[in-house]
Amino acid sequence: MKDLQEKLQQRLKEREPEIIELRRYMHQHPELSFKEEKTAKFIADYYEGKDCLIKTNVGDGYGITIDIQGGLPGANLAIRADFDALPIQEDTPFPFASQNPGVMHACGHDGHTAYMMVLADTLIELKDELPGMIRVLHQPAEEIPPGGAIGMIEAGCLDGIDHVLGAHVMTNMTLGTIGYREGAIQTGRSTFKLKLQGKGGHGAAPHEANDTIVAAAHFITAVQTIVSRRIKPADTVTVTIGSFDGAGIPNIIKDSVSLSGDVRVMCESNLAVVEEQFKQILDGICQAFGLTYDLDYSSDYPVLMNDAALTEMTAKAFQEANIENVTDIFRCEPQTPSEDFAYYAKVKPSSFFYIGATKEGEEMFPHHHPKFQIDEECLLIAARAMGSAVLEYQFNGVK
Repeated sequence: MKDLQEKLQQRLKEREPEIIELRRYMHQHPELSFKEEKTAKFIADYYEGKDCLIKTNVGDGYGITIDIQGGLPGANLAIRADFDALPIQEDTPFPFASQNPGVMHACGHDGHTAYMMVLADTLIELKDELPGMIRVLHQPAEEIPPGGAIGMIEAGCLDGIDHVLGAHVMTNMTLGTIGYREGAIQTGRSTFKLKLQGKGGHGAAPHEANDTIVAAAHFITAVQTIVSRRIKPADTVTVTIGSFDGAGIPNIIKDSVSLSGDVRVMCESNLAVVEEQFKQILDGICQAFGLTYDLDYSSDYPVLMNDAALTEMTAKAFQEANIENVTDIFRCEPQTPSEDFAYYAKVKPSSFFYIGATKEGEEMFPHHHPKFQIDEECLLIAARAMGSAVLEYQFNGVK
């Protein structure tokens, strides 16, 4: 395997300009979740004529699977990259900035897809020397619940697969680093939309009205006590009110207001705890202020759980591959955003790892920011890291 590992690493290095070119093209032409028709065609066309099995329109979106059958018997591994963008107006100086107004690759999914396409093609070139089968999952719609993973899974993308690997470029990690962690690695999430209905009136006669703004203010304060008084101090839980629509005029008491927000947890059972307490507080506030309400409360992404043995294998693979320009391979802290890769991990033992994407000393813009940018050197590191894990898995498996 050592010779093949060196061959793979060298071939990926030679193709680094291609990875960057693909990434920049997709960055210029972003598409929103469940609307990635042209992006999906671009990806599928890349594989036309190559020695692999291509399936398109997998799931309820534009999912694509690429099966690479090795020349030797072995296990079956899936590797996943997402390709949707976000409803954000880009604010960067790059000549390859988004050409689609109000739509931007502000999370790095263009980079995920670019490195995965070239890695997959390189694995196709080497397929006769590989054991087992590698299935590439090009997944749409990671950003918008319910996400693209569910539909692809229901369509059979994991049929016959033993394990799944995924990766994400991270601007909050330094270029040249690779982060891994077993167990709970990214939060599960619930979202809610709430309309409080009261009785409007004149500001000069508040006793004749049921003031929804005052009630909503009490509610916003009260729900924060869920975290401080109903959750174990060591647990990661957040309750966020992201929108408060109570616009009106100074002397009129609003008859209704609308709120929306989300809940993040690192322990799946806390989703139910927060929901129960949320509704209990809401009932009490509405009773106290004489209001009614309409609530849409739903859990979407589960907690992402990394399989311990598979994660140990990936870390070993990174270390032994001696990937050029990688300065640190470390057990990272859990990440607080949510990620629909979690659905694969609920079906098959999986592992998700992170590639540092900001050069030390350079300004960092977080994911989903209009000025988001990655140092493109991270893309070759991502391809080499994933490639090393693929070879380790196919030849040596999970201990």
